[in-house]
Amino acid sequence: MNRLRTTALIAAAVTALGGAPANAAQPFSDTVFAATHNSYSGNVDGAKGSISYQLDHGVRFIEFDIHDNGYATRHDYGIGHSSPGDLVDHAGNPASDRLRDWLAAVNTWSAAHPDAAPIVVMLDLKDDLTDNDSFAAGNLAAVNAELSAAFGPRLLSPAAYRTGATTDSLRGKVLPLLSGDGGTRAAYRRDVGYHPAVAINSRGQVVEVHDSGGGALWYWTGQLGADGRVAWRRHGRYDSGQTPAVALDDSGRIVEVHQSQSAATLWYHTGQLGADGEIAWSASHQYDNGVLPTVAFTSSGLREIHRSQASDQNWQWRGTLSGGTVTWTGNAKTSDPRYDKANAGRISVTTGADGSTPAQTLRYSTDLVAGGRVQYQQVAFDEYQQGDPAELKDGLFYGAPAKDSAFLVAARKSGHVVRGWDFDDAGLATDPLVNYPATNHPYDDWYRQLTKDAAR
Repeated sequence: MNRLRTTALIAAAVTALGGAPANAAQPFSDTVFAATHNSYSGNVDGAKGSISYQLDHGVRFIEFDIHDNGYATRHDYGIGHSSPGDLVDHAGNPASDRLRDWLAAVNTWSAAHPDAAPIVVMLDLKDDLTDNDSFAAGNLAAVNAELSAAFGPRLLSPAAYRTGATTDSLRGKVLPLLSGDGGTRAAYRRDVGYHPAVAINSRGQVVEVHDSGGGALWYWTGQLGADGRVAWRRHGRYDSGQTPAVALDDSGRIVEVHQSQSAATLWYHTGQLGADGEIAWSASHQYDNGVLPTVAFTSSGLREIHRSQASDQNWQWRGTLSGGTVTWTGNAKTSDPRYDKANAGRISVTTGADGSTPAQTLRYSTDLVAGGRVQYQQVAFDEYQQGDPAELKDGLFYGAPAKDSAFLVAARKSGHVVRGWDFDDAGLATDPLVNYPATNHPYDDWYRQLTKDAAR
């Protein structure tokens, strides 16, 4: 872009902003804000200053690169570029590399400036979090919990955002945003699985189990609300096998049964559902041979029905659950059908595409909801980038390197909130300008002029 064109674009941007705070009626998606790239790196990489300094000087987009390395011992994600601690500037910032300490720095500033324009806090996921197989191991439920704890009522979730919201209507809010690893961002929006089963008790507590199609067994827990939607709370892997089924009683006791992945052997787990939605699982025990097991708590106690591995004959067991162990008795043939493990009355589960999601997307239905996704609570927004799974295209935020002008302009014109990173030269300005020109040099004259008064 030539210098004349750049100067014209800068003048147009400033003119549009009127040289003053954004108009109260101006949509958030049309506003330009000062933004930094790798905000945690301060003056170690670029010239940004501390997080509080950046916010004091109008920056309204903060980026934290995070890693899950060492999560099991740190019990938190690590801030850094290529690894925890890499290119981190601690001057004026938290002394640690723990994410929660850096989120707290943003929250402290936000609490002290309730009339400030909304702050986007982006977590650039440098690692694949889908292989973290529990909350304790740092999966996406742990990310949600950390964001919610950090920002409390200031956090604005995707469900709370209204199309056409003005910048003024969002003052004092913090919008979390996930970027980085594409597979993790897709997994945040939906889960996939095979042979799902579900159970619900009279308290509306829900447990779903399924297999991966490749030998892993996974669970979700949730709470059914008055609106018919399930708030899915915890997710994790609990064993290996296939075709699982699950039963849940009103005290939160769980019995799960499944078939081995490589043989016609049947196994069971017991578990206890905690107040936090986590399940304390017992070790697995073999109880029979067979295929396609199902299980339920009935008025007469625990009952399991499966099919013979050699014929279409169904067999049953009666069970007594005590101290984390099931005592199985009464093994016999039965003419009763196996339980409909995917339908628990008040809730059912299935698999199927939801728009552009995969065919094995896990879905649930209740009397008020048809085909909802079994997914993490959408505490954070997610960013769509070129090459990402198609199901991420319907989000609010788009992003690309600042040099990818065609992508950025198209996204901006289609109404998305757009970030261009490594925005370190006035010649990278586009028409229209990206909402968040994420730079390493936010105090250079050309940049200050470009974003003048936009982030008050």
